[in-house]
Amino acid sequence: MVIGAGGLGHIGVQVLAALTAATITVADRSAEALDLGRTLGAHHLVDATEDPVDRLRDITGGGAHVVFDYVGEHGTPGQGIAALRNRGSYFAIGYGGRVDVPAIELISREINVVGNLVGSHQDLTELMTLTAQGKVTLHTTAYPLDAFADAIHDLESGKLVGRGILIPS
Repeated sequence: MVIGAGGLGHIGVQVLAALTAATITVADRSAEALDLGRTLGAHHLVDATEDPVDRLRDITGGGAHVVFDYVGEHGTPGQGIAALRNRGSYFAIGYGGRVDVPAIELISREINVVGNLVGSHQDLTELMTLTAQGKVTLHTTAYPLDAFADAIHDLESGKLVGRGILIPS
């Protein structure tokens, strides 16, 4: 399961589709990001404007084996962990929020919580190979530097799909 199909998440969806036989479920609050997730290989899409946990658990037959959280804020860490099946793994890739899990839940459910900032050199090499093979495409919107307020607005309103970059004039 992928939480957040925007800035980094849309890359994660493509990598999962290229490297695994997994059924990919994407949860996002943005309809545009969900549409992008569909075009990139997601099998199931979940509108996360309201708590998506029950829907995610239904789709995955009781919980996901793995959750990649590319958001990391606005309650997504708790939702991602709640959507795991026992012995599942939650990967925090996005940052800004908090991961707060009672120790008894880690122990009794035997779940793993893993943080990841950039991956390894080998991960980057493999990503570049997938990109060269046309299996991963970066979706980017460029903004002139003096339009940074527009970029922030688009990001916060969910209109920015993929990555946003500021270009000096």
